[in-house]
Amino acid sequence: MIVVMKIGTPEAEVARLNEEFRTWGLTPEKIVGKHKTVLGLVGDTVDLDPLQLQDLSPWVEQVLRVEKPFKRVSRTFRQGEASEVMVATPDGPVTFSETSPVVVVAGPCSVEDESMIIETALRVKAAGAQFLRGGAYKPRTSPYAFQGHGESALDLLVAAREASGLGIITEVMDTADLDRISAIADVVQVGARNMQNFSLLKKVGSQDKPVLLKRGMSATIEEWLMAAEYILAAGNSNVILCERGIRTFDRQYARNTLDLSVIPVLRALTHLPIMIDPSHGTGKAEYVPSMAMAAIAAGTDSLMIEVHPNPAKALSDGPQSLTPERFDRLMREELPPIGQAVGRWK
Repeated sequence: MIVVMKIGTPEAEVARLNEEFRTWGLTPEKIVGKHKTVLGLVGDTVDLDPLQLQDLSPWVEQVLRVEKPFKRVSRTFRQGEASEVMVATPDGPVTFSETSPVVVVAGPCSVEDESMIIETALRVKAAGAQFLRGGAYKPRTSPYAFQGHGESALDLLVAAREASGLGIITEVMDTADLDRISAIADVVQVGARNMQNFSLLKKVGSQDKPVLLKRGMSATIEEWLMAAEYILAAGNSNVILCERGIRTFDRQYARNTLDLSVIPVLRALTHLPIMIDPSHGTGKAEYVPSMAMAAIAAGTDSLMIEVHPNPAKALSDGPQSLTPERFDRLMREELPPIGQAVGRWK
């Protein structure tokens, strides 16, 4: 349930209402929009009469129920306004939002060694990326596959950030590693295989670094949004949703099915910013540029693209990685015309 306050409502009146709602066993969340203040009420509101709430103050303009099971994530919860996730990087703040230019995240699947990660960081930065992706801890289907270098790779990501000025996005797999990772990362990633690891979601929600939440391989949109709800319910409202392809019946020609239809669907359902990962979404480097262009045309707020200086020798996900030269051409020649046409390219 949300309580929409009139323009110009005194802060003292908002504070009074917050205290009143707490005595009812509810948790009020103040959301300041461009024009109005909204109080989101979390808790058991089933038996509350909206008219009763409206009579609490002459400053209450409207009381609305949030019908979706995801409350804080719902676009209704913010009166239709998009949220902004602002991330501090060495080169300055970068904003993920539907009202900001498309943010590009690029880099290898895994951090392999210092020269490789720094070379990649410098190349993707020169092409126009704002963030470096790179896995220190890697969840793999096979227990015999390369699992990442772990904690030592975090130091290499720091070195890459210092050399390039890029922000760092890396994945957390275990709550035991979260403190180390959040101390290094500018954005903490929860991968597809951990989308419904609820204890991990609660833990990343209780720390203050922004969170990138990837969609599970077989997750419905509602399950994905409910996973995001766990993070927001734990106190962290800075969440970015990443579509990375889902598992369907045809896996012969592509690794996954990239669900670009989620962009307009999510735009209607949630205020959270949207990222598309065409690398995992297709699994083949030759398909990545087309899907990246399509994602921008459809309205994505961000792209995550795998780039490796020598994909043939990559320790993980080489077939879906672009070379730095191919990424450079994508960033300089192919994406800008589409991004400029939809008003989303810097």
